Amino acid sequence: MHHVVIAGAGLAGVACAHELGRKGFDVHLIDRNDYHQFQPLLYQIATSQLPAEDVARPLAAIFAKLPNVRVVQDEIIGMDLAARSVTVRSGAEYVSDYLVLAAGACANFFGTPGAEQHSFPLYSVADAERLRRHVRGVLEGTAGSTDVVVVGGGPTGVETAGAFAELFKALRTMKHRGGEAEVHLVNHGKALLAPFSERSHVYAFDKLTAHGVNVKLGVGVTSVGADGVQLSDGSTLTTQTAIWAGGESASPIAHGCGPTTGRGGRLDAAADLTIEGYPGVYAIGDVANIPGPDGAPLPQLGSVAQQSGVWAAHNIEREAAGHNRKPFHYKDKGIMAMIGRGAAIAEVGAHRHQLEGPLAFAAWLGVHASLLSGAHSKVDAFMSWAWDYFDRDHAAIVECHGDPKRIVWGDDRKPTIDAAASS
Repeated sequence: MHHVVIAGAGLAGVACAHELGRKGFDVHLIDRNDYHQFQPLLYQIATSQLPAEDVARPLAAIFAKLPNVRVVQDEIIGMDLAARSVTVRSGAEYVSDYLVLAAGACANFFGTPGAEQHSFPLYSVADAERLRRHVRGVLEGTAGSTDVVVVGGGPTGVETAGAFAELFKALRTMKHRGGEAEVHLVNHGKALLAPFSERSHVYAFDKLTAHGVNVKLGVGVTSVGADGVQLSDGSTLTTQTAIWAGGESASPIAHGCGPTTGRGGRLDAAADLTIEGYPGVYAIGDVANIPGPDGAPLPQLGSVAQQSGVWAAHNIEREAAGHNRKPFHYKDKGIMAMIGRGAAIAEVGAHRHQLEGPLAFAAWLGVHASLLSGAHSKVDAFMSWAWDYFDRDHAAIVECHGDPKRIVWGDDRKPTIDAAASS
């Protein structure tokens, strides 16, 4: 039986492990956490609309029916790609016939002074929990600014800013001091949602400003401190809550493992998802620059990650059977963002046909449900929550005033959050 080691249990890693497990391969899936997280909903943990356990599912539950997929909860501290081996913190070493790097991404602070120390990235359940606890503490306090500054105008920044604007609007109706807070979004570029069309740029700007978000375009962040954010135009935004959505780079696992890294600190994958010069080694998901039809790297999207995971599994099957690997063919499902309750935007199809409002939300829901189905046994609860969120006028609830809204996936065992990661 061929042995495969997969480094990382995000969308790409889980999809690859699931496909290989179904085909009878012996798989070790290694991740520092014992759960798989659904990253598109992390901002809803931060704004107390969902509890963390509803955006993460135990890996043991995902692979309960695939005993040949063994989950290893440990931290990877070293890799030898030539030997296709992985060493973990506990001292164990895993040597494989095929090695799949699927370690995902982390925040890229671009060397901005103070950003890593004083801002809140939003790339993991632990990040979202840390931000939620911080916001709760600020809102319960009696001193200091309750304003929020979101750095970055991509989908994460836009969705997070919209969610916080809704939360503060709800607090105003509750006569809570947090209702006085303002949300600022700062973007170095001249438009929100840069990969989208000009019409989408305008739609996102109009919807955010209608929700009360103060949007600053064409302005960079020069430093982040404990009590404020310095901007390139010389102004300062006073805040204790700077949320960093200004970009991402590959997980540190990509650095120093052998190959020279490319754009975003990611590993450059070949068309068939292998790494040139390292037979039997694959790079998928956000840790990799995966070439598209024109040779340019595909965007870091959940659909790219999941599809690359399945494709890598198929190529490993082909290689193990003595057949040629096939170049990755990505099925583009479009790009989309949920700006707030009742406001979503999507550009779908080869010609990027634009949808807004309920139709865009339906597209968002369909794509995310398909991603979710690869990692969760139930999608109906997600679908029910999503339509409820979009269609009904439910106020966002801060945890100090009640429990967040819930999705119940039906698993008895709840995931645990790595204490080191959440500190």
